[in-house]
Amino acid sequence: MSKPVKDLITDELRSRFDGIDSACVVDLSGLTVLQQEALRRQLRQKSARLRVVKNSLARRAWKDTVLQPLGQSLAGPCALVTTSESLIDAAKILVAAAKEFAALDLKHAMVEGDPSLLTVEELSKMKGRPELLGDVAMLLTSPGRAIAGCLRGPQSRIAGCLKTIAEKAA
Repeated sequence: MSKPVKDLITDELRSRFDGIDSACVVDLSGLTVLQQEALRRQLRQKSARLRVVKNSLARRAWKDTVLQPLGQSLAGPCALVTTSESLIDAAKILVAAAKEFAALDLKHAMVEGDPSLLTVEELSKMKGRPELLGDVAMLLTSPGRAIAGCLRGPQSRIAGCLKTIAEKAA
């Protein structure tokens, strides 16, 4: 490949992945075309995209960007999974697909520009946005529940004592 062509492809990759700070790397080389299309269809339902990248050109395009640590981990045939929504949901789909298609090789993942790479399996075990919002809501309401329980406690004790006294008198 000539240098001008490499520069054009590098510029295209740089613009395509501009603003992306989370991605998963997988190896599709053992899958048939039908299996790849089934995987792409499942990922599209979660607004995720699967793109095959040439390692050396991806490294050139991602140099001095957030994705540079992920580029350094590219080895062998690689495809990149990116999404505009939750990468954790996409990782869960990839793990389920790896169980269905034994030839699918899950490699590394990068979340929100953190230079420490995770495996796709580790990423799939993390809580997603809805679960984290639920945990925050539970933590915010728990002090109110405790106060309400304390306020109801003395009233129920008094009511129980009065009921016992009334039963003994009758």
